[in-house]
Parts: sequence; structure tokens; C-alpha cells
Amino acid sequence: MLVVGAGLAGCVLALELAHHGVPSIVVERASKPPRHPELNLVTGRGMELLRRLGLADTVRAAGDDADSPAAVVWSRAIGETPVLVNAVPSANELRRQYACDRNGSAPVEPYVLLTGAGLTTRLRDAVRGNRLIDLREGWTFTDLRLEADRTVATVLDAASRVRHEIEAGYLAGCDGAQSTVRRCLGVPLEDAITPARHCTVTFRSESLQHPYPGLSMIIADGMALSRRAGNDLWIGHLPLEEEDTDVSDPAALLNRRLGIQASEIVGVTPWQETLGVAGTYRRGTAYLVGESAHRFHPPSATVDTCLADAVDLGWKLAASVARWGGPGLLGSYEGERRREAMLERETLSRSLEARQRFGRLAAEGASTAQLAAVLRREAPHMNPAGTTASHHATSTVVWHDNAGAGTRLPAVRLSGGELLFDLLGPQFTLIDLTHGLHGRPLVASAVARGIPVTHLPVDDDPLRADWRSRLVLVRPDHFVAWRAPERPSDWDAILDVVTGHRVQDHVNT
Repeated sequence: MLVVGAGLAGCVLALELAHHGVPSIVVERASKPPRHPELNLVTGRGMELLRRLGLADTVRAAGDDADSPAAVVWSRAIGETPVLVNAVPSANELRRQYACDRNGSAPVEPYVLLTGAGLTTRLRDAVRGNRLIDLREGWTFTDLRLEADRTVATVLDAASRVRHEIEAGYLAGCDGAQSTVRRCLGVPLEDAITPARHCTVTFRSESLQHPYPGLSMIIADGMALSRRAGNDLWIGHLPLEEEDTDVSDPAALLNRRLGIQASEIVGVTPWQETLGVAGTYRRGTAYLVGESAHRFHPPSATVDTCLADAVDLGWKLAASVARWGGPGLLGSYEGERRREAMLERETLSRSLEARQRFGRLAAEGASTAQLAAVLRREAPHMNPAGTTASHHATSTVVWHDNAGAGTRLPAVRLSGGELLFDLLGPQFTLIDLTHGLHGRPLVASAVARGIPVTHLPVDDDPLRADWRSRLVLVRPDHFVAWRAPERPSDWDAILDVVTGHRVQDHVNT
């Protein structure tokens, strides 16, 4: 297994494979630590996925103060009284709220805000410390050749200037928005909007005041500015106008557009807003993951999407390597994850439209009350919980006869205080709420077929009262593959579907 790129998606994919006992080689062009100052939001759902891999604590340790709240501030212009402030509770406040949740809809972990460099550094440290992962830093992927049952990659070792060919049963392109893997595969990006030029400037300024507590994102003058609590480093996302043909002088750009005197320019990155999604996520045995498959800006807004891509492909590749996963299981990666990317793109598109509409109305002289009403109706809010309500409604590897199949398993706390999520096995888990342990022969049947299923008897009367289903089959990514109030009449057919060996013949609606 060859992973190209040791960013968020590449590291999580390699760690997911290792979680299932599958070794991998990871090639990373950079030989120095990452330097991405932009803040990344890892939502509660993203932290649930990292918790499975034992990474939640190490990632949270690199994050911002868990007692510091956040806010999204909408204003006509920098320095003016806000039109609306959307407050976000601190991570610790949400942790206390989540502890009171009884139906399992809240995540088991609160969100964390940390820099891209901090997130990537912690993940790479975990990769370096894993004996199943061979991380080769300073190795650049340059080309590939698809063969019938493998992918042959050409990589360059920068230290020795020697080119190598690596034969891999599978290759995963996790090499970012300008993906060389995607280019070599000839996969186009399908853009949702007319490309619009933007520029991200990281800077320091003594003239720019920050009157809001904790982390705040300030949206004003068509731009977004953010700064970490207790930090003097600002990050601005600026749409470029026709006359902004040269961004080589970002200090002048900030002064002209915002009236800000920057004391130091730390970095500048021009980019295009296109909301592009790859036309396909797979060619042969090569796959696109994370930003290689969807180019959204800023990337920090889609951390969860990249993370979930890596987890999804990781456990399905591991199943294929172990030979219990059928061809439909790997085939479902594109069906499930591309659909999620399209939904994410729609959310980002609405966010962009709301900002543009706010800017137009403000420029036309709309009153503060009018602007606030529009924002309350249209503006998307920061969602610290993440997409805990995701539903693989059309997945070909979910048995769809019962309501709740294809949804995230409720993250309930049992009567004894244990979190149900923490009791799940690394592969499939059959939660058994029956009094007679009716799931035991089902698990034995699956194991006899080489399908790894953990039998999890749960003797919890309050949970039995809440759930109609007594038998619940859970995937490694917390999604329900099948559920029912009693033993099925054709268990083998269900196993065939959820492992990708056949397509479900019918679906009851």
C-alpha cells in the first residue's frame, strides 16, 4: 500500500490501515516540519474518528484553550459595531453539555481548534512512531503507471537524487489540492462556480484591534479575518478585484482594502475559489483522498471531510487486503464519500452566497436590523458538533430494510457509565441487546466466513427501552450497516451486502 502525501488525509489513512494491521509506505515531498498557521476546526465528529485511533488526546493537546469560546462576527467594515455575533461555546462547555445528552446525537468529544501545522505535526509524529508505517520524507511522487492488478509509482529521493519505482497493490493520492496523482490519472475537477481569485495573507498589525474574546472570525468588507486567542497573528481571506493583478505587495493590498497597516507579512497564498470535486475518486487501483478529491478553500473549513475520506478508504482497503471485503466494498468508497463532498460543496456554496449577499446589502445601505434579519435567516453557523446526522442513504454496502441503517450509531452512555463507542471492536461489531444472546451464532457464522465481527452483548434496560432494534451491526467508522429487532432469516445475504460481495436485491420503503 503506497500513500502519496503525509498531510492530514495521508497520515490518517496510513494510521487507519495500521489500526487494521495493514503496513504501508508513505512518501512525502517535504523534509521539513509543516508551517501552516491557519486555524483548523476539527469538529466533535472528527474527534470521534480520531479517538478510535487513540489520537484525540494528542491532537487536543496542540489545540487552543479548551475554556476559550469562539465567535463569528459580522460587520459592515473593520472597526465598526457588529451587525451580528454568532457565539460558539468553549470546548469544555460543550463537553459538559454533551455529558447530559441521552439520545446519543451529540458527539463523544467536543471540537478542537488548532493550526494546520500543529495538526499535521501531531499526526506525523504518530505515523513515525508506528511500526507498520514506513514514512519517507523528502521523497517526491512524479508519475504512475496503472497495471491490471497494481499501480507502479515513480518517486524521487531528494537526498540522493535517485529515482525509484514502487509497485503497490493500491495507491492513495493524498497530495493536496494541486494533486500530482490526480493529474497523472487524468481526472478532471468539476467546478461548481465560476473561478474567483482570492488571496490569503498572514500578517501582524499593531493598528488592528481585536475586541472580541477568544478566537473570532470577523466577516466584513467582503473579507474574513481570524486570529487565535492570545496571539498577534492575523489571517485574512481576501477576494481579489480586477485591478488586483499583482499580489507581490500584500501590505499595500491590506492597506488599500482594509485600511490596515501591517507591521509584518508572514505569508501570502493566492488561490481560486471553484469548489471543485473530482469527476471520479478512482482509476484502477489508484484512489484520490482528501483535498486531492475535492478542492475547497480555505482547506481548514473541510478538515472533517478529508479525515472521513481517509477513514472510509482505510478500513475498506484493509478489508480488501485481508480478502474478506468484496469488490463492491472498495467501490462504495466513491459512492459514499463523493456524495458527502457534494453535500459539503453545497454548504460552502450557500456560505459564499450569504457573504456576498451581506456585502451587497451593506453596500446598498441596508439597516443594521435588516442585515441581522438576513444573517439569521441565511448565514451558516459554525457547527462545532460536525455531521453527526450523516446518512449513507444510497450506500450499496448498507442493508436498507430497516430505519436507521446507514446512519451514525448513537453515541450513548450506558447505565454503568461506559461510552458505547469505546466498547466497539476494530472491525465490524454486532451489538446484542437480546436476553438470550441471539447474536452469538450470527457472529460465529461471520467469523467462519473470515469476516471479523466482535460480539458485544449489552445488558442495559434503558437502552432496550430506547431502541427498537435488538441486534445492530456497526461498521468500523461508527455507521450502522444493519439493524433489526430479531435474528434475520438470511444472515448470509446481509453479510454479502455489507462486505461488498453482492448488491441488495430489494429495499423495503
